[in-house]
Amino acid sequence: MSCFTIKDEAKAEFKEKKSVFIGHGKRVETEEEAKEFIQMVKDEHKEARHNVYAYIIGEKRMIQRYSDDGEPHGTGGIPMLEVLKKSELTDVVVVVTRYFGGILLGTGGLARAYSKGASLAIKEAGVVEKVKGISLKIEIDYDLLGKLQYVCAEGNNHIENIDYTDKVKINILCEFNNLEKFESQITNVTSGKALFEEDEPKMYFKLEHRLYE
Repeated sequence: MSCFTIKDEAKAEFKEKKSVFIGHGKRVETEEEAKEFIQMVKDEHKEARHNVYAYIIGEKRMIQRYSDDGEPHGTGGIPMLEVLKKSELTDVVVVVTRYFGGILLGTGGLARAYSKGASLAIKEAGVVEKVKGISLKIEIDYDLLGKLQYVCAEGNNHIENIDYTDKVKINILCEFNNLEKFESQITNVTSGKALFEEDEPKMYFKLEHRLYE
């Protein structure tokens, strides 16, 4: 199973009929982190008329919250939440700050502006995939290293670290769905001489073919 979130904390600013909108986005793991970020933005922009927010948290997107923060109902938080849902994101919070410029935008104009603020923040932060993976340690004899490196290259499994002791010990972050196939390939090319040690599976970030903590 995989899902998508944002890579970095980011913000993006634009003007709409003299009102200044600032979109803020951050990757979070818990609802408490989301609330802390929202409060941080509010503290930073105390003079702003509104700090509208939305967030989705959880592998299955079970936690979904939003607030219009004083804007007409349905013109801020819900459009921003829809941006997150349409982008299939989770573990993310967005806050769009509005400094009122004196010109009313109407309900449609507000919804478009807050959606734009959320979208720009997400674009600036960058989207990254989260996948279930496992840290795998492999121990082999020196003469088998070339074969193992070939299998890793063919399957786009990045070697994180190699320790040279009496044996060669390799650390690889492998997608959980590919683990059985990968271990079978290593077993075949080493004639069953490879020793495997698996850590507990957890979620990793995936950029191209590489997993990251």
